[in-house]
Amino acid sequence: MSAEGLVEVVLPGKVEPEGLQIRHGAVPTPGPGEVVIRMEATGVSFAEQQMRRGKYFDQPPFPFVPGYDLVGTVLAAGDGVEPGLLGTRVAALTKIGGWSSHLVVEAADVVPVPDGVGAADAEAFVINGLTAWQMLHRKARVRSGQTVLVLGANGGVGSVLTQFARLAGVRVIGTASARHHDALREQGVTPIDYRTEDVAARVRELAPGGVDAVFDHVGGSGIVDSWRLLAPGGSLVGYGSASTRDDEGSKQLPVLKLLGRIWLWNALPNGRSASFFNTWAGRSLSKSRFRARTRADLTQVFAALQRGDVVPRIAARLPLTSAAEAMRLAESGTVVGKIVLTP
Repeated sequence: MSAEGLVEVVLPGKVEPEGLQIRHGAVPTPGPGEVVIRMEATGVSFAEQQMRRGKYFDQPPFPFVPGYDLVGTVLAAGDGVEPGLLGTRVAALTKIGGWSSHLVVEAADVVPVPDGVGAADAEAFVINGLTAWQMLHRKARVRSGQTVLVLGANGGVGSVLTQFARLAGVRVIGTASARHHDALREQGVTPIDYRTEDVAARVRELAPGGVDAVFDHVGGSGIVDSWRLLAPGGSLVGYGSASTRDDEGSKQLPVLKLLGRIWLWNALPNGRSASFFNTWAGRSLSKSRFRARTRADLTQVFAALQRGDVVPRIAARLPLTSAAEAMRLAESGTVVGKIVLTP
């Protein structure tokens, strides 16, 4: 099919980043309803950081190729695929497999990337942009004039979330270490240093009546503070368990504890709501609904990017074969935005 060769990064087990393996092979051939995407950009997200520790809630058995999403060009198409897809730039959520030079994806799962939007810029908004958009507009249903708290406002999702919130006319309070505060202020975000300040006390100073939504990727016992900071009618959206990243033991337990708390809070007659958000979760319930929602929302995200309403924040661009270095950098907590891998 092609003189090109396949290059992919394999996660062989619970290893340090340097334990990631590079594997070479033949470029795959698409089956009916499938396309082969030549990857132009993929990224490092919190999911891969958890997976290498064996801590992601429903990761597959080792070994496997990680990579939650990618952007690339359709190189080949199987029977039943619209011929017009060939040669077009598309994005896809994959959950695993994205850290590969070539990947087979069902054609129904790809979303076109608009003209004029670069691969790396689009990649910065695939899983991060989709997560931010859906948490804001489908879960919390934010409205102009409201106030929200974003934990980790400098992170991959957080830095996108703050932009979409500001675009919607929402006041944003964001936690980050002090070195990121100037950048947050430039975006119109009120920063709090989670290392040196009492976050809950500071939020209460800034929003005495509580905030309308909290977006919490930290999880653990601290999520109780997030719940208590909500105004009447407010919404807590948990979307990670970063505080338990290095804990030993069951990978399901932190999430199950969080889900238990959420169930209890929602059972109480307090006028507030809580949820745990995972972009991929709806796929197992209804693949067609998941695809329709992903296409609709990611199209909105890409349109905002194409218009210049939001700005891609790319922390670093590294070749796929430097995935170990990229993982180390992502886990350092020192960067703002997305770390992108390219062929």
